[in-house]
Amino acid sequence: MLLLGLGVLIALIGLGLAGGGGYLVTLGGSWFFLLMGLAMLVSGALIAARKPKGALLYGIALVLTAIWAIWDAGLHYWPLVSRLLTFAMIGLVIALIYPALVRASGAQAGRGAYGLTGMLAIGVVATIGYMFVPSHVVSASSVPPIVPVAPGAEQKDWAHWGNTPAGNRFAALDQINKSNVDKLQVAWTFHTGDIPQSTGAGAEDQNTPLQIGDTVYTCTAYGKVFALDADTGTQRWKFDPQGSAPNWQRCRGLGYFAAPAAAPDAPAQPAAACATRVFLPTGDARLIALDARTGETCKDFGNQGVVDLKTDMGEVKEGYYQQTSTPLVAGNVVVVGGRVADNFSTGEPPGVVRAFDVHSGELVWAWDPGNPNTTKRPPAGETYTRGTPNVWSAMSYDDKLGLIYLPTGNATPDFFGGTRTEQDDKWSSSVVAVDVKTGQVRWNFQMTHHDLWDFDIPAQPLLYDIPDGKGGTQPALAQVTKQGEIFLLNRETGVPISRVEERPVPQGNVPGERYSPTQPFSVDMPSIGNQTLKESDMWGATAFDQLMCRIAFKGMRHEGVYTPPGLDPALQFPARWAA
Repeated sequence: MLLLGLGVLIALIGLGLAGGGGYLVTLGGSWFFLLMGLAMLVSGALIAARKPKGALLYGIALVLTAIWAIWDAGLHYWPLVSRLLTFAMIGLVIALIYPALVRASGAQAGRGAYGLTGMLAIGVVATIGYMFVPSHVVSASSVPPIVPVAPGAEQKDWAHWGNTPAGNRFAALDQINKSNVDKLQVAWTFHTGDIPQSTGAGAEDQNTPLQIGDTVYTCTAYGKVFALDADTGTQRWKFDPQGSAPNWQRCRGLGYFAAPAAAPDAPAQPAAACATRVFLPTGDARLIALDARTGETCKDFGNQGVVDLKTDMGEVKEGYYQQTSTPLVAGNVVVVGGRVADNFSTGEPPGVVRAFDVHSGELVWAWDPGNPNTTKRPPAGETYTRGTPNVWSAMSYDDKLGLIYLPTGNATPDFFGGTRTEQDDKWSSSVVAVDVKTGQVRWNFQMTHHDLWDFDIPAQPLLYDIPDGKGGTQPALAQVTKQGEIFLLNRETGVPISRVEERPVPQGNVPGERYSPTQPFSVDMPSIGNQTLKESDMWGATAFDQLMCRIAFKGMRHEGVYTPPGLDPALQFPARWAA
């Protein structure tokens, strides 16, 4: 009965593989699964009939499978596991019952069967064990030496979301390094009491704290601000904005402003209220200024410490417009963009970027992507242009050049651009450099033309000075994108430092849509995870779900990173969630 049951089971597995494999062949896919399924079907039938040839047939099929797997995937551990492990485990079971199968046929089993069983068992166990060993790790060819921080040059504060307005992320500190980081221990913990709940409101803790002197400033997903003693974690003050949003509940960070220090020889003065300020963006579209020492609202800012960001926006339905990224403090202005809900309708709230005076909250300038003539508030009775590209990610600032760098999104809806205007297409999915004093555009570099993939710019532009090849340096801006491209631009002019090519891309046929014939590719910088997929790239924990993945892939249209969305199933890779 054991041989009968095992044979029937193997035959049924083979039948399923052959059926799915046959369908894959009709889609233009690999023949392997059909052929392996047929081999298992015959092998199972022979084993059920107590014929040793069934085991021998399976052994031959297993050897051929190994050859095919290496040809299909190369010598890469996880792809080989997907193609071989399931069949090897079935082979191990067949090897274990092979002596009984031989005896059932009336012959005498040789000792070679036991040796083969042992080898298969060792191979299966070793393969499973190797899952816990890192494989195909890409390491740097050399590790630069640690550069000691000069005495007096140690970084004192982390005053911006990305450490500096340039977004360089790294702190000039060397007390903690790779030789002792494993010895760190928890010094303190602090519980805000705000635990994100899975209510469908999108509450997530994504905050990057600020550290100013001996105080840490942090905000919760629901916008509550805490000032903590950096050494002990003791709460110094708390502010609750008393506001909420029906979706996208999060506070990614705070802005910080400190008034210029008095001259060393100036008479000592009592600390003025709100001499240092923390700016809180809220989920219900407010910008609140708080005294960094006390947590009280700064009454001289806006309306008793609050600027209503829905002003001049027209109709703003609940959850359609909110602040999700850190406000940028640049000199004497605090600059905000905003998240506009995707794909609810056309004509959604404006994507305007605004700069407010850090002291008074007065509007200093506005950049309206739909109307360059609107540089402050729109005329009475009008609004900023609705449905325009927005700036939802973190911005950067170069104080020497006086430029703010805006990473833009695209006009809603994300996947159909037939209703977009010329201005929408001009500014979407770009880095736009504007003057910090006026908001006037200095330059614009677009990284996706007529974006139909939601490839808006998801990350803060990074500002560096790099060698110019002439013994000096040049001001650079590095921008990563959702599609895995890295663009390197001169941040003063917007001209590419690293070569960019316009290359033809696939076209679509959606009625009413238009398509850009080319897209920019940063050809001399690394590209990350944006290769055109092929059937052999599909993966599954077993051969069976890999087969299903291959069937799904062959049933979709995929012509690379810029495969346009259409009326038929298509695969977008990289996905738009690559932020």
